[in-house]
Amino acid sequence: MLKNIPQSCKVVVIGGGVIGTSCLYHLAKFGWKDVILLERDQLTSGTTWHAAGLVSQLGPSATITKIRKYTLDLYKELEKKINHSAGLRLNGALSIAENKGRWQELKRQATTAQLYNVDVKILSKDQIKNDYPIINTEDVLGGILMPGDGAADPSGVTHMLAKAAKMEGAKIFEKSPVEEILTKNGRIFGVKVNSQIINCEYIVLASGMWSRQIGETAGVSVPLYPAEHFYIITEPIKNLSNTLPVIRDFDNRTYIKEDAGKILVGIFEGNSIPAWNKTNKVPEDFSFGEFQENFEHFEPYLKSAIKRFPILETAGIRKFFSGPESFTPDTNTLLGEVPEIKNFFVCCGLNSIGIGSGGGVGKVTAEWLINGHVNEDIFSYDIKRFQKFHSELGFIKTRITETLGDLYGMHWPYKQHKTSRDQKLTPYHQEMKKAGACFGVSGGYERPMWFATNGEKPEYEYSYNYQNWYPAVEQETKNTRENVGLFDLTAFSKYDLKGKNVHFELQKLCTANIKNEPGKTTYTQMLNEDGGIETDLTVVCLSKEYFRIITSAANRERDKFHILKHLSKDIDFNDVTDEIACFGLFGPKSGDLLKKISKDDISNESINFATFKEIRIHNIKVIAQRLSYVGEYGFELYLDINNSKEIFNLIKESGKEFNLSLCGMHALDTMRMETGFLHWGHDISPEENQYQAGLNFAISYKKNVDFIGKDSLSKIKSKPLDKRMIMFTLKDNQPGKPLLLHDEPIYLDDKIIGRTTSGNYSFCYNKNLSFGYVNSGNTKETLKDKNIYIEVEKKKYPVDILQKPLNQKNFRN
Repeated sequence: MLKNIPQSCKVVVIGGGVIGTSCLYHLAKFGWKDVILLERDQLTSGTTWHAAGLVSQLGPSATITKIRKYTLDLYKELEKKINHSAGLRLNGALSIAENKGRWQELKRQATTAQLYNVDVKILSKDQIKNDYPIINTEDVLGGILMPGDGAADPSGVTHMLAKAAKMEGAKIFEKSPVEEILTKNGRIFGVKVNSQIINCEYIVLASGMWSRQIGETAGVSVPLYPAEHFYIITEPIKNLSNTLPVIRDFDNRTYIKEDAGKILVGIFEGNSIPAWNKTNKVPEDFSFGEFQENFEHFEPYLKSAIKRFPILETAGIRKFFSGPESFTPDTNTLLGEVPEIKNFFVCCGLNSIGIGSGGGVGKVTAEWLINGHVNEDIFSYDIKRFQKFHSELGFIKTRITETLGDLYGMHWPYKQHKTSRDQKLTPYHQEMKKAGACFGVSGGYERPMWFATNGEKPEYEYSYNYQNWYPAVEQETKNTRENVGLFDLTAFSKYDLKGKNVHFELQKLCTANIKNEPGKTTYTQMLNEDGGIETDLTVVCLSKEYFRIITSAANRERDKFHILKHLSKDIDFNDVTDEIACFGLFGPKSGDLLKKISKDDISNESINFATFKEIRIHNIKVIAQRLSYVGEYGFELYLDINNSKEIFNLIKESGKEFNLSLCGMHALDTMRMETGFLHWGHDISPEENQYQAGLNFAISYKKNVDFIGKDSLSKIKSKPLDKRMIMFTLKDNQPGKPLLLHDEPIYLDDKIIGRTTSGNYSFCYNKNLSFGYVNSGNTKETLKDKNIYIEVEKKKYPVDILQKPLNQKNFRN
């Protein structure tokens, strides 16, 4: 076999599980025939071989649902096309709830499913007992059945994909461990396998639980780590129905499925056990291995399973399985090109849903390589949502004790992780904590989500209804609109660019005409070649040939990657995020407060909207920038992080005279929606273009530089829009009734015409506010007097169309 390994190829896929074979198949299918797969041992070795094989169509977002639906459709298609069984048994999947929160969550899933034509049936407690007498429904509230779901044979799927890949011209080499990933000038140029070098342009790391340590050898951060994962298989059970659906008992963290006359019981416990705790390394020869039994760990969940499925009480255990399964910091997959090395792609970290997502993630990865980008909102899967510290052992091993359980834990809105916190703290963190801050994480930073009032505990009480932080947000938003609010914006991503051609480079990157005058700022977007919105940002001209880009906290690595991908080598690029603090001082009295603590002129004549001025506060240099994401007169204050604690305390103390309130991210998000401002990752993404989003004011066709995506945007401009952003308010406006989030269907009479992207309750205007996209032909004008609804938890709520944002203040004056 070794003599047949080529000396060169276009792409090397590393790893022969379901994910690697899917990547290989799709690359070849889409026209890149010169691709090979290298498997260190045999196909399926590692994790694929022992997977439970569950397949489910519905995911937590539109993109993930598309990935899962495509996966199942692909398996069905290939079974017929190449005459190879994937072992599909689509008896359906039933999810049950035994508490109110879970029942609400399941009904929300059933509601969202309608957007993607996923068949979902809501079953009452009595219907469940009638249809599936195996279940003890004594404490069950209800459930949702997805008839098209079920299970597949992991080995059958993998070998089917491998066969299909070879039929498309790809090659597979087993017993071919990659010894080294070879790079030159920051990009892939080959791999070494069995002492032989294979030259290649790209690699796809699809090595499952080995991916982190393989990446580490090449200087690449891959944040995943394996945990011990458990299931049992019973002895044969008499008269067990072979059409039993997969049954998920989320509240007890267990699932069962029929397995050749036996029952498989699996668990997703809330406190998992990291694998290989002593060595912190996956052994190279752990191919089809298992761990020792740990019945003590499994037993409490087995007791819960017996209570739910009494038939298990008399069933013997034929097999107790414990094996490795890798998990990521947020229980989402890792896809895309890594920031460290060009043409180094990953497709791993499937978090126990590899069989059910394998086809789709392989397709997305192949498209990403071939096109250089994806035209979908894939950020929740993009590896660049993480930073290097996320793959450090101290962080990742602790985090996965929690994230394994997240799969079956409650998926509460606004939920925060408990483990591996306090990774990045501002110098004034303790001051905010003493003031009652409840913290959340973005970009690695702990930043206040809200400030507790009236002696309340600064802790989330998670709910799908009224939020316990609403009183705080009411106070923060109203006071900011009436007086002044102080927002912690230090987590903003900040990049400095210098060089002779830096303005030209920015004109090429950005859609707006970037102001090349010191003291001026420009709001703009960056696009991909197809016109999809890659980045939402502000560009600040600090001085001649010196600019600063400011983007959102969560997108730090991703936005940096996009900029550097298109930036010339002669431009000096510096990520200054951690060096510079930023405070948002917003509200009608923000100017008065700033005048009290600085002797410099900050009048409107001195600092117009979208300009900045260097001022001094306590002899500390501060850049005061007239911008506001909340739709109020105000300033973003940028300063050296080392001086931030002093300035924070000064503003806080001096602000008492002006009734200053400390404000969190919930208040910021609410106020930006009141003002009609969009948020990348919710309202805009590569799936949308500026015309659909109503951001065409940030496009300049007149500038003498052809910006990236201009040609595609010109074609989009000449055609009718296929969807457009619209703002809605509920006719009945009570906070949390219902809780508006995102991905809720929008109806015109009884027909779905779109989906929501953001939701909040505005206490300043007493409105339940929602943003969303409606399909072609629908506009604010045509829908104005029609019967429009937003559906939440299978109930339709009538809405009004907003012709203008709720907040109409002219904050630019």
